[in-house]
Amino acid sequence: MATQIDKEACREAYNDVRDDNTDTNWVVFKYDGSKIVPGGQGVDYGEFKTMCTDDARLFVFVRITTGDAMSKRAKFTLITWIGENISGLQRAKVSTDKTLVKDIVQNYAKEFLISDPKELEEDYIREELKKAGGANYDAQAE
Repeated sequence: MATQIDKEACREAYNDVRDDNTDTNWVVFKYDGSKIVPGGQGVDYGEFKTMCTDDARLFVFVRITTGDAMSKRAKFTLITWIGENISGLQRAKVSTDKTLVKDIVQNYAKEFLISDPKELEEDYIREELKKAGGANYDAQAE
């Protein structure tokens, strides 16, 4: 059966993360049978990491604030999580199903494909987003 996505619910959750007037910093899109649906939202980066288990296939849209004391800005990333116990066929399906998610999640600075929990560390993701952002005018302490 072909995978479908709950466009309205997913778009609403995506827009909630993008909205500067909400505290929501992430949304997880998960599989519910053959349908991709929002699987949770939150404020604390560490909260969604508990969903990234060896048996899970997830798409995570995350807001991270970068910059220095002079300039703060929101950067967004799309993380595809494929747990270690996911079969080869399901791994391949994630790649094709990601196009459904990308029809909704269109604005992000960097995309990650992760299956190692160590790569989910917030500092690692933040550093990669800084690199993707180009010039870094971070004020240096003298």
